[in-house]
Amino acid sequence: MHDIKIKDIIRECDGELIFGNEELICDSFSKDTRTIEKGDIYLGIKGPTFDGNLLYKEAFEKGASACILDDTTYLEKDNYNLEGKTIVKVENTVKALQKLAKYKRSMYDIPVVGITGSVGKTSTKDIIASVLSKKYKVLKTEGNLNNEIGMPLTILKLKNHSALVLEMGTDKFGDISLLTDIAKPTICVFTIIGTSHIANFKSRENILKGKMEMLEGIRKGGTIVLNNDNDLLSKWYLENSKKYLENGYNIITYGIDRNSKYIAKNIVLNEFESKYIIDVNGKNYEVNVPIGGKHFIYNSLAAISVGLDLGININEVIEGIKEFKLTKMRMDIIKFKNNIIVINDTYNASLDSMKSGLEYLSKIGNYTKIAILGDMLELGDFTEDLHRQVGKFVYENKIDKLVTVGNNSEFIAKEAKSCGMNEENIYVCKTNNDASKVCDLIIKENSAILIKASRGMKLEEIVNYIEKLLNKGDKNG
Repeated sequence: MHDIKIKDIIRECDGELIFGNEELICDSFSKDTRTIEKGDIYLGIKGPTFDGNLLYKEAFEKGASACILDDTTYLEKDNYNLEGKTIVKVENTVKALQKLAKYKRSMYDIPVVGITGSVGKTSTKDIIASVLSKKYKVLKTEGNLNNEIGMPLTILKLKNHSALVLEMGTDKFGDISLLTDIAKPTICVFTIIGTSHIANFKSRENILKGKMEMLEGIRKGGTIVLNNDNDLLSKWYLENSKKYLENGYNIITYGIDRNSKYIAKNIVLNEFESKYIIDVNGKNYEVNVPIGGKHFIYNSLAAISVGLDLGININEVIEGIKEFKLTKMRMDIIKFKNNIIVINDTYNASLDSMKSGLEYLSKIGNYTKIAILGDMLELGDFTEDLHRQVGKFVYENKIDKLVTVGNNSEFIAKEAKSCGMNEENIYVCKTNNDASKVCDLIIKENSAILIKASRGMKLEEIVNYIEKLLNKGDKNG
């Protein structure tokens, strides 16, 4: 374990000890007084609608051993008893958090896997962490805390870990540049370049540039892992691989359709799992993925690439894939009586992930296939076109019933109808409550229901409603 003390925080963050003990060991950090635990170091962060600095007393009362603040003007006025407590003032708490995380990272000579892409970051993170756990004690990003605050907080949780798996998100240029400078990944994984945040980037090519910022921080001699079936990543590989290989980096490609180092062959897609054959060093192995859908095959191929690169035996890699668990609300399959299935994929949505979800739904056997789809957000001028593409995909995949929720998703309904979907099977709703009422009407036995939208739409409310409805026996008897 590598300890950080208050004096290290003062040194690394140009801080000032306002009160307390500079020899205090800082074992864990928190920015949320609602979940703070005894002994945590509290970070008072200013948000758009709140000032975390004002909560320092609550943090202490809940057991924080020290507070890092960037505004201490009210300490004297509060006349709060600081005996036995420690306060450090910094210029900016978020920047101090990032500096601390960078310092913490520098104390560990371990594999650090950075993962980015428009789709599949969280599930790829989960499956890679499961594979690496066969050899290492792994720390991974919780949920999708992949931004300038969440990722540094993850790094600060390093203790006796021997590997780190980090998700890196971006919605504008410079985001990943900041994160990779902190994380210094030894392996960089790129899942897919799609359309998420295209309103800010203006083009998929610019999204690629934003994602490729991760390579700015990669350690010398590190490994780059690419989904070679993605058009822009494949193009990047053809244009840039020679330069990186000549400079001592390793590049691993994976895919299904394009020639790659690791290729999934003889794929069998079942309702709730998949399997395929992979050639490793001239020998074939069967890989079982415990979640259905072609996109999870790609995620498992990324995990194979990383696991083998780190010297994990292929049989242990395959075992790690078989055992992995998804982050909640990512293709979370809930089974009810009367052969009713709910696919809770409400964590987020983009064109690519919508297509993957609908394709998965379409391949489920003898069920009435119901898609409850909400708005995809942050698409700017591309909003109508991308939602209409989803509507076309709904029709092409022969979805039986479509429920849309929100303003943007009306374009999904309009396009599905214009393509030929029966209007009687299309339900346009403004709110989650309206959509829940529709569920009362359309969910019958032998139904498979996909529920998906951008996180801000909170479609998990519909999932909760359906769970209560079906568990009461109203639909499944």
